[in-house]
Amino acid sequence: MNHYDIDSGFFDTGPWLAARRDAVPSLSFSRLTSTDPAAMAGWQNAVKARLIERVGILPESRCELDPRALDDIEVVNGEYRREAVSFQSREGLRVFAFFLTPLEANGPLPAVMCYSGHGDGVNPVIGLDTSGRPLSELDYQNAFAVQAVRRGYAVLAIEHLGFGRRRLGNDCSILSGAALMLGETMTGWRVYDAMRALDYACTRPEVDPARIATMGISGGGLVSMFHAALDERVKAAVVSGYYNEFTACVMSIPHCIDNFLPGLRLDMEMSDIAGIIAPRPLWCENGSEDDIFPIAAFHRAIARGQQIYAALGEPDRLHGHEFPGSHKFDGVGCWEFLERYL
Repeated sequence: MNHYDIDSGFFDTGPWLAARRDAVPSLSFSRLTSTDPAAMAGWQNAVKARLIERVGILPESRCELDPRALDDIEVVNGEYRREAVSFQSREGLRVFAFFLTPLEANGPLPAVMCYSGHGDGVNPVIGLDTSGRPLSELDYQNAFAVQAVRRGYAVLAIEHLGFGRRRLGNDCSILSGAALMLGETMTGWRVYDAMRALDYACTRPEVDPARIATMGISGGGLVSMFHAALDERVKAAVVSGYYNEFTACVMSIPHCIDNFLPGLRLDMEMSDIAGIIAPRPLWCENGSEDDIFPIAAFHRAIARGQQIYAALGEPDRLHGHEFPGSHKFDGVGCWEFLERYL
């Protein structure tokens, strides 16, 4: 055998990477020797503090929101109001968003913060194409923000950095790389925008600040999950096409650079992040044929997350739903889940 032959396996990096990738993280729930209330609180605080350190999202002070309405309020199909708005998240950085409310709104409403996945930005989640016309065919996100407002929720759907109106270049990789070069992360930038979006939502008289959930698909599922983990004002979270094992998805299958946080897997797995949300309700869904978030890893992560919820006395508040299909927003069951807890 020629040991310099690329097909020989002699230089296979897989075993070396697997040995490092599969090591138990330093803050893994599985390392706890006690799950009494004090131990659980200490563990959650430690994981949250380390996650903030890895994400790097919290400026010392929050700037003025400086909210602005960008257009007249539209009534869509005689069903709901749609308003284009903008607010400032950091000095010199503005966020674009759509605010939706049912026509028959009585008093402050429970609200859903909607976070889109990779693609054309926020427009598809409210059923529009890039020109602002109704989509002729829904994409993998199935206009879930429209689903939410039709079910009686106030909705704030924001445009993430790197997509749509906030794009720099052809995709989000330029901004994601710039964040890393500055010692920060795209996850941190987007989650902080989400936190400021919640600040804005709480200024709206149509929103009940005590009943706010996050919802997202794919990269938006990341934002939904991390936002809920780091902001206790979030009362429930829906994560579609993201909750999994870091080792089985982003460390084994090609993903966009905005999914990566330096050093995070040394500290925790995704189920440990779910453990920061616990015991607040968390609904996760995954397609049986999702080729970038493997279904077997999804079920393993759900099982580990449920162990944490059980240790906190609420095993049923983390729900994992498998649906037939690929990488898309399904939503079957999540609305009843939110109705129960918001």
